[in-house]
Amino acid sequence: MTERVPDPAVGPQVVQTARDAKIALLTSDDQVCATGPDPAACAKADLVPRVGFSGAQMGTEIGKRAAAEYTKAGWTAADTRVISAWKQDVTVCGDRVKGAKQAFEAVVPGVQNIDVATDNTPTGAQDKVAATITANAGVKHWVVWGCNDENVHGGVTALQNAGVGADNVIGIGLGAYLACKDWSGGKPTGMKAALFINGKEVGALAVQSMVDKLKNGKDLPAEQFAPTTMVDAASWQSAGVTCG
Repeated sequence: MTERVPDPAVGPQVVQTARDAKIALLTSDDQVCATGPDPAACAKADLVPRVGFSGAQMGTEIGKRAAAEYTKAGWTAADTRVISAWKQDVTVCGDRVKGAKQAFEAVVPGVQNIDVATDNTPTGAQDKVAATITANAGVKHWVVWGCNDENVHGGVTALQNAGVGADNVIGIGLGAYLACKDWSGGKPTGMKAALFINGKEVGALAVQSMVDKLKNGKDLPAEQFAPTTMVDAASWQSAGVTCG
């Protein structure tokens, strides 16, 4: 059985029910602990095998692309700021942002980062980033990343509304379902790229893992990550992105 638990607090109950019925259990995307409500505090051996995306890995890809765009643009650290926007009590968001920061700084050291707490919605991010722009009036260039496309789209919109030209913004989304809206219009945009995460890949990997377990007796790996693809204005359609 593959399970996506809406609240990790019910994880132990789901695990016990599956074990009592002697059913193989695999979680999809979210992590579940067999012995407690908080996966972050769970012993590694008590985590249910999981198929999903790696927050750290996704963040790393975003940071690398942001660094490449920054280098290509020829910007300098003195007049550039990075905005990291996310809902700060969501663990997976923190993993993504941390990965982006580390990957970017490994290539481009010395650019000041500004953490912006949001509610992970486009309007929420837009409002918070607008205030950040006002408080940093002397900044010429901006790099924007966050937990999801909503944060980056909101941030890019705020910069656009503040009169910052698309050439002075590097937004790297996560999801691509909002980023593609900017690209489909054919106009210059600060949304330079986005990491496409395809839920179908998670489903396919989960099914294959369960078939291997039930048919071939192969143990379920502790964790498996579905592939992601970096897309931009030239490649999002061929990659199969569905615009939301």
